Amino acid sequence: MTRVQDQNSDKNPQSTPESPWLEGLKTIGLSVVLALGIRTFVAEARYIPSGSMLPTLEINDRLIIDKLSYHFQSPHRGDIVVFSPTDTLKEQNFKDAFIKRVIGLPGDKVQVKGGRVYINDKPIQEKYIEDKPDYQYGPKTVPANQYLVLGDNRNNSYDSHYWGFVPRDRIIGRAIVRFWPLNRMGELDPDPLYPSSSSK
Repeated sequence: MTRVQDQNSDKNPQSTPESPWLEGLKTIGLSVVLALGIRTFVAEARYIPSGSMLPTLEINDRLIIDKLSYHFQSPHRGDIVVFSPTDTLKEQNFKDAFIKRVIGLPGDKVQVKGGRVYINDKPIQEKYIEDKPDYQYGPKTVPANQYLVLGDNRNNSYDSHYWGFVPRDRIIGRAIVRFWPLNRMGELDPDPLYPSSSSK
């Protein structure tokens, strides 16, 4: 008799339906966890608060930052990167992330003179800048595991020529896509800016 009762109870389990509110909260909770995981490890959205990257990036542009690829490769010359403030910038009370373009790679000798940037004594072609730089810099050699970054709006950018190099571990990721405004939506720098031989 007991055996039959057990079989019947297996066929008709007594369970109370879950509240729709509880199901909704679980769904929202899972969505938040996934979103935080993606933002922490894969990608995140950022906006441009200043004109230091004109004409490439305009104020209030919205970008997607790839945070994954630099776990497998090093930044390349020409990459637009987002980075946390360096120690020097922190001493100046900067707390928010910066966005600039990688110009000098570890071991490069960098100099700015005569309105041009020289890498290892050779001028680089820069089709993306607002104006030619009106300042002199260097020559300086980029230390190991650090990068020299400049804004595309060379004469209105607070960048490496003022405060120094960016350590590799401060780089958050690479800006890859502009998703707002819609009329300028698309990949950033879709064509290689420099011959592959110029990257280390």
